[in-house]
Amino acid sequence: MHSVKFVNEIVTPSKVVCVGRNYAAHIAELNNETPTSMVLFVKPNSALTQSLYAKHGSEQLHYEAELCFLVKNKQLAGVGLGLDLTKRDLQTQLKQKSLPWERAKAFDGAALFTEFVPVNESGQYQFSLHIDGKLAQLGDTQLMIHTAQQILAEINEFMSLQDGDIIMTGTPEGVGKVISGATFNVALKDGSTQVLTHQWQAI
Repeated sequence: MHSVKFVNEIVTPSKVVCVGRNYAAHIAELNNETPTSMVLFVKPNSALTQSLYAKHGSEQLHYEAELCFLVKNKQLAGVGLGLDLTKRDLQTQLKQKSLPWERAKAFDGAALFTEFVPVNESGQYQFSLHIDGKLAQLGDTQLMIHTAQQILAEINEFMSLQDGDIIMTGTPEGVGKVISGATFNVALKDGSTQVLTHQWQAI
């Protein structure tokens, strides 16, 4: 089982619950329809990895940087950043046939996370992804269609969240291909205060 770090603890998520289409600009860049209800899907623990791969087998992977929350005692206890890796071509094919996304979203190595730190009281955050020093994505909780608390409430309506489970809240515009050798730097801010940074080197 794969684990993540929360303050001084090592915790093992049983699953990762992901929100799709939670930023209007990202919906537009992929030419998707704005959903009438929250789009949720799950990645298993086996999807977690510390290695950022450009491909899975022969299939090209795309990155999606996301604000993430770690659940403890049924509350949002920790906050961090993650990369939701996607087989975009396969996902498009599956969507066109109205088939599930698991093959494109839940494969081994499809989710990477920074460490998690305690959440603030406001619940307001900003985050960025730079690739080889160039800004690729910029996210802000104020731009999210569904807030983190709304997402938590929606999930709890039909699924039990265990301590250590992670919620990925969706990605802003700027997604693209993972290129082998590229350096990915993410940063999380609470207002003007930088909360954490992390770097991955794509393989």
